[in-house]
Amino acid sequence: MGYKVLIADDQKMVRQMFELAVRISENYEIVALAETPEEAVEKALHQKVDIVLMDVVMGIGSDGLDAAKEIKAQRPDIKILLVTSMPEVSYIDRAKEIGIESFWHKEVQEQPLLEIMDRTMAGESIYPASMPVVRFGNIVSTELTDTEIKVLRELVTGASNKEIGERLYMATSTVKRHISDMLDKTGFKSRLQLAIRARGGGLVINNGDIRQED
Repeated sequence: MGYKVLIADDQKMVRQMFELAVRISENYEIVALAETPEEAVEKALHQKVDIVLMDVVMGIGSDGLDAAKEIKAQRPDIKILLVTSMPEVSYIDRAKEIGIESFWHKEVQEQPLLEIMDRTMAGESIYPASMPVVRFGNIVSTELTDTEIKVLRELVTGASNKEIGERLYMATSTVKRHISDMLDKTGFKSRLQLAIRARGGGLVINNGDIRQED
């Protein structure tokens, strides 16, 4: 038989899509399916698994990354291919820090899934050349600067300008200017709308709750 595959995704339709794609190849045998990151870790650590195909976001937050980190800590021999449709750029940075072999975007699909899996099992590390571009109000995501993305990532936690400044080591007035610039670019009417649209569209992800600033 071929390499043993664990598929982890919280959506049944996506799991079925991955199953169909993987079953085409004689190089792979699906040995387990998981709906949650906890289930993915449990099955990866207690079954014979060669490669895990896992969504980054299964519910709220970057739990697929956390699961991947736990699997790698205990079973570094298991290859992991993370999958997402979100444009959040920090995912790739975190994945590389953890030591995840490969990363694949559902929406972009620069290369077929099976090709990425084959190359990963052959010892390569495959990451996308760029992140997906998404609409964000009157602009697209690539029109935001790196600093604006960092501010936006803190904004979705509900942090005040002062708190964002402390986290990013910048003056409160500078934070306020970046938020004002983003409102002008996007056409959104408030910082709350800016945060909700950014979080809802997957442009930036942060586990903190969104609240309106007093």
